[in-house]
Parts: sequence; structure tokens; C-alpha cells
Amino acid sequence: MRDIARVEKCFEEVEQFTECCKVNNLLMVVKCRNQNSALKECLTKWYNDEEFKERYMLAATSVLQQKATDIRNQKVNWQSYFQSQMISQEDFNFIVAFDVNDSQNKVALLRRDRTQAAQTLLNLLGHVSKDQTLQYILVLVDDMLQEDRSRVEIFHEYATLRKEPMWAPFLNLLNRQDGFITNMTSRIIAKIACWSHTPMERSDLHFYLTWLKDQLKSQNNEYIQSVARCLQMMLRIDDYRFAFVSVDGISTLLSVLAGRVNFQVQYQLIFCLWVLTFNPLLAEKMNKFNVIPILADILSDSVKEKVTRIILAVFRNLIEKPEDAQVAKEHCISMVQSKVLKQLQILEQRKCDDEDITADVEFLSEKLHSSVQDLSSFDEYATEVKSGRLEWSPVHKSKFWRENAQRLNEKNYELLRILIHLLETSKDPLVLSVASFDIGEYVRHYPRGKHVIEQLGGKTLVMQLLGHEDPNVRYEALLAVQKLMVHNWEYLGRQLEQDTGADKGVSKGGSQVAGKA
Repeated sequence: MRDIARVEKCFEEVEQFTECCKVNNLLMVVKCRNQNSALKECLTKWYNDEEFKERYMLAATSVLQQKATDIRNQKVNWQSYFQSQMISQEDFNFIVAFDVNDSQNKVALLRRDRTQAAQTLLNLLGHVSKDQTLQYILVLVDDMLQEDRSRVEIFHEYATLRKEPMWAPFLNLLNRQDGFITNMTSRIIAKIACWSHTPMERSDLHFYLTWLKDQLKSQNNEYIQSVARCLQMMLRIDDYRFAFVSVDGISTLLSVLAGRVNFQVQYQLIFCLWVLTFNPLLAEKMNKFNVIPILADILSDSVKEKVTRIILAVFRNLIEKPEDAQVAKEHCISMVQSKVLKQLQILEQRKCDDEDITADVEFLSEKLHSSVQDLSSFDEYATEVKSGRLEWSPVHKSKFWRENAQRLNEKNYELLRILIHLLETSKDPLVLSVASFDIGEYVRHYPRGKHVIEQLGGKTLVMQLLGHEDPNVRYEALLAVQKLMVHNWEYLGRQLEQDTGADKGVSKGGSQVAGKA
């Protein structure tokens, strides 16, 4: 419970205290009193919170923890491994002394024989093939690290001494078929990567984060809570955040959240998004993945207070953390369009006892109401297009297009490119209908619209929708094609008039020349 409180509830207090200790070194006892007091106060608050205790009990009884409890009671006969010459005398002596319930002797052994500890445990992990024994060894390693975080350095020291890769013995185990082995290994990797002074190397980090991402997408994964827990730990570290984004991690989190998952997994994955938003650059990019509309949908259906709390915290960071004021404004507009204001009003009426929820509701309500007052119709339209969730909102009217059609050329036709991309990729009939209408209105109100749409590949996509199964899509696509063709006829008509006038001029000029001759 203490670790969960530190990681999830008192994240900022932990960060501030840790940074203070790094800066002040030996003087931290004196210099960091305020930060230490704030951390203790935060932890005490959550230790006494009944809902938090309930969630802790749920986490403690996850599938991985339940099986680990059973495995601890299944002692291994190390003598048989030694007699069959499967382990060396040194490894046998150490593991027999280590695998005891006497914690004091274990502490003394690890202080005295750190190198032998790493050597024996890694040898066993690398050479034992029986799943049941491997499970037991991994539980021993995990318990050893959980008892004292500084023990993660045992493995780094050994790898440096032997000039061997640090992560290979653990990453290889992720390829095993047994779910407990892979997920307990993943838990150990996360602890070493997060608690060590030495960060995980880039290639190994990429491999591990890709594995976690794939596990999230795995159908009916009984260990999904454990996978999410590893991500919750990893994404507290800034370098790991960017690495996760580079393997398309945000899209994976959102695709899982958009499906049907229980509230515990919802909370854990949204927590991952929340931690990511503490980086200003990532906070600015976040809504390109449609984070706000997806979380707004979850918020409207949420019945668990902790899920509501973490979503509001994400929304607050998306407004507070971006350094670009325009991005923060776009996030506000996206929240308004995603009906977040309505949910905030409902939460205000409930008069929640949770201080964090109350503070975030007040903050968000103020910011969103302010953004509505400053909102132009084009801002509203741009945000809707970027969200990918088109609907028949007021901006899809002729008046809007008369005034704003040319503005779709801004930023190298950014909004037009998004509309055309939606025509190509969206499966939603409403989105396809509205996008087709907008393409037609752009062509109708911008003189060079037909040429631009053809250059961007939009004309072909609109014509393909003439055969769509949905009648509304076919209708809007037909209207758009007609506008494209009418525009063409008007152009041909003007050309014909010019050509006719030119012919008359030539004839008249020819007669004059002939007369003079």
C-alpha cells in the first residue's frame, strides 16, 4: 500500500522531495524538511482513506500476486538439482543459505556476498528449464527487491564486473510461454529500470516497452493489471515516457480504453496518460491521439470516483502543462465539444467530498467557460476536424463557408488534409457524410477549390463514396461531386466566352488588315 500511495497519490510530493535530496546531498536532512513533511502528510492522508485501502486490497489480490503467494509455499528441492549436477557447488551453497525465512540472515548474506547473489540467481534463471522452479526463483528475486530497493544495484554491479549485458537474462525470459514467468519477469525489469541509478539502455528499453504494449493488446490477458502496473512505474521517468510514445504507446492505451475493460484497468491506463502529461511537450501532442474525446466518453459513464478523479487530473494537466497557449486553448475547445462542461455541472451538483475532484472541477469549469466566450466559429471548426469526430454542428452552414473557406488553405492545407484522411480511413457514416459536405462547400466557396482537392487526392475518395452502403453518405458524396462538376462547368463556360471573344477579335482584325492591304 505504501508503494502505491507513493507512486499514484503523492507523485508530485515524491518528485519534489527526491529532487531536493539530489541537490542538497548531505544537507538534505536540514534543507528538505518542508518537502519531507509534505510527503508524510500526503501519505498519511491516503493511508487513512477507506476507498484507497479497498483498491489496494484489489491490487494486492491481482492474479500475479495470488499465484505468487501459492508459489512461495512450494519449496524447491535444491539438493536434487545439485546431485544431478544441474547447479554448481557455489550456487547450491548460496541458494540454500538464501532461501530461508530468516530475514536477518538473508540481509547479512546479501551484504556479504552481493556478487555471488547476482551470479547464483542469474545462473539459475539462465539454466533451469522447469517452469515451476523458474517461477519460484522469480518470486525470490522479486521479494528480495521489494524488501530493499537498493538491491537492484546488485545486478548492475555484477554486469559491470563481468562486462556482460545487464538486461539480456531478464529480457530472454519474456519469450517464455508461461504467463506467470513472463509477467513476474516484467515486474522485476520495471523495478530495476525505475529504482536503479543506471537507466535502461535504448535498445533494451524499446524491446521491453514494445512487449508491454503488445501485452496490453493481447485478448483476454489475465495479467493485464500487472502489465498496466509496470507501465505506471516506467512512465514516471521522463526518458521512458518518450520511448513509450515512440513505440506508439499512446495509441495502444487509448485503443484499450475505447474497448470494454474493468474500472481497475481503466484507472491504471488513465493514470499512465496522466503521468505522460507532466511533460509539457507530450501534453501538447496528446490530443492528436484523440485523448480528450475518449476520456470524456469514459467520464460520462464513470461510476467510480477514482476513475473520475484521474480523468479530471488529466484534463487539468492538458490545460496547465502545455507551454504553447494556443494548444491549451485548443484543448479547452475540444473539452467543450466533447460535452465535458455538462459532466462538470453534474459533478458540481453531487458536492463530492474528495478535495482533488472539487478543486479540479472548479478549475476546469472556469477555464472552459472562459474559452467558450472567446471562441470563434473557425476555432470551433478547426478543433472539431482535428478531433476526427465530425457531426452536424452549427459550423457546417453556408454562412460559415462563405466567411472561412479560404482559411482551410492555412498551414499547408492542414484541415483539408485531415478531412481527406477521414474520407479514406473513417468507418463512421456520420463522419464520412459531414466530411463530404465540407469538401463540397470548400469547392463551392473557394475559386481554386477543385484544383486543390484534386491535388490532395480528395476527388477520387469522394467519388468512391458514391457506392457506400449508407444512404446518407451516398447522398452527401453525390452533392459534393455535383459541386465539383458545377465548378468545372462554370470554368468551362468562362473559357468558352473568352475563346468566342478572341475569335471575334481575330476576325475583325483580319478584315482591317485585308482592307489596308
